[in-house]
Amino acid sequence: MTKNQDTIETSADAMENAHLPTLHEVHLSQAKGGKHNNLPKALKEPVEKKSPAQWAYERIIMYIKKFEETLDNDHEVGLGFAGGDAGVIKIEGLGYFDPDIVTYFGTNGAGAKTQLIQHVSQLNVMLTASPKHIDQAEPNRIGFQLAQELDRDEDATT
Repeated sequence: MTKNQDTIETSADAMENAHLPTLHEVHLSQAKGGKHNNLPKALKEPVEKKSPAQWAYERIIMYIKKFEETLDNDHEVGLGFAGGDAGVIKIEGLGYFDPDIVTYFGTNGAGAKTQLIQHVSQLNVMLTASPKHIDQAEPNRIGFQLAQELDRDEDATT
């Protein structure tokens, strides 16, 4: 939260802000690190209101969306899983099952339908640029679609 000199933070504000999620990233292409202030409503809610699965799900969506912003029109986001032989899948969906399961839906390189179910304690995902299907005019942008759900007024998970 950016404060100016005219703002006084109450102890209640300080306690609430201490439990709000924060994000800070530094990339080679940035002159300095940046904090993301334009997070959707769902990611501005206190962490204590969410299960580990929901919290992981929401943050993965934002990472996918941000990654897609760097892709050209010939590529889509793919998901690789470190530490296993699952390979890479093109992401077609993402979900969670409270309190601690995150699942990824998609297709693998051979076009087979694929789903990975992962416990949040084992969360280990690599985003990768995958060529879009040759017959597609535009690449699929799943992160942008999923992120819209996180910015709704009502609970984005119902």
